[in-house]
Amino acid sequence: MTISKGSAYGEPGALLPEDGVRCATDAEARRAVEAARRHRRPLPVLGLSGGDLARTLGGAGSLDVAFPVDLGQVLVDGRLHLFLASCVVRNRWWTRTLAVGNAQWLGEWNVWPRGHPNDGRLDLLEARLAPGDLRKVRARLRTGSHLPHPGIRERRVRAETVELERPLGVWLDGERIGEGRTFAFRCLPDALRVVV
Repeated sequence: MTISKGSAYGEPGALLPEDGVRCATDAEARRAVEAARRHRRPLPVLGLSGGDLARTLGGAGSLDVAFPVDLGQVLVDGRLHLFLASCVVRNRWWTRTLAVGNAQWLGEWNVWPRGHPNDGRLDLLEARLAPGDLRKVRARLRTGSHLPHPGIRERRVRAETVELERPLGVWLDGERIGEGRTFAFRCLPDALRVVV
């Protein structure tokens, strides 16, 4: 069951099971989840020792607190992909960006300051920024104070379809997977268990 306001979250003292998969990055974790899906196996419990999702959950690498988390799903020009922490679609300069998060962090940036990995929603930011605005937004990303901004449309969604004017580069959990123009996002609530 997804988290509700004011309820306890996380299970201290939980250990990674023997068949769990240790991952140092969100990209490693995504590859493990996609491999399980591709081979029609149950999704493994993931031990996250690093990455944006682990940071969002307060992970220190001790792998002793378990959490149920949502999983992001995106159809990119008809090809299905999963992501744990983020899907970022952008041009070279970041002036046109579509950033979808299931975590709070994107590296050192607090991109989705209200993001929660088990609320049954994805946090979607759609930005069209002039170069001067981009500098101002980047200066505020570390603290999460870049929102609200007139050039950034923010919404929390269970599912959303976005079609861009032209193809842009796509990064899933920090790893570039190619380009895309049409995106259908969906949150898969409580799809995964992670230990941080």
